[in-house]
Amino acid sequence: MSQGELNDGGLLDIQPSELRFAFELKKQSLCSFQLTNKTDQCVAFKVKTTNPKKYCVRPNAGIISPKSSCDVTVTMQAQKEAPHDMQCKDKFLLQSVITEHGAATTDITAEMFNREPGKLVEEFKLRVTYVMASPPSPVSEEQQEGSSPRSSTFEDGAQSLQTQDSASLLKEPSKENSSEAFAMILKLTEEKNNAIAQNQKLQQEVDLLNSEVNRHHMFFVVVGAVLAALIGYIIKKSYY
Repeated sequence: MSQGELNDGGLLDIQPSELRFAFELKKQSLCSFQLTNKTDQCVAFKVKTTNPKKYCVRPNAGIISPKSSCDVTVTMQAQKEAPHDMQCKDKFLLQSVITEHGAATTDITAEMFNREPGKLVEEFKLRVTYVMASPPSPVSEEQQEGSSPRSSTFEDGAQSLQTQDSASLLKEPSKENSSEAFAMILKLTEEKNNAIAQNQKLQQEVDLLNSEVNRHHMFFVVVGAVLAALIGYIIKKSYY
């Protein structure tokens, strides 16, 4: 039985039948596919890959109720090198078998998918394809003047994630900027302290000047009083 016949008339409908990853160096990429149980019985499934260290499959096994669906997400770990001609030889194998009603995921064992006489175990291979991450869509002049970068649209979810990561990096201050900011804070603090000390010194000088003025004022008051008393005494003596 061919893969197409399995996908069309087997236990599970698989959409899409190919895993397409938006490839970008040193960044994770993910894609998903949906399994739909086309039968009136419970179907157990298990996902295997030829490169298990490179991919993370969630869930990699499960039980789908009759006429129900299950989404499977495959995450490709960040890659340090791009494959030659962007061709990938990795493959995924989806195994499915009818199981008892009421069975749980914890009941799934490797033996359930062993081929035995009178037992139907269906298998379907999913190819892996790499596509280059799409560049951001051109921004019109109207968007540049009146809209924020958050309103920009992107061709797919992977590019949106890439742009958000780039924005986060732009917002994150570098060590050099942090050092310059710290030096500026120290300089401003020192200038503030110098200004406070200068202000205190000026206030002391003002207080000292006021004290001198008050002392001289008292001197003239006393001298004036003495002179007034002396003049009064002389005038009084002249009458006698």
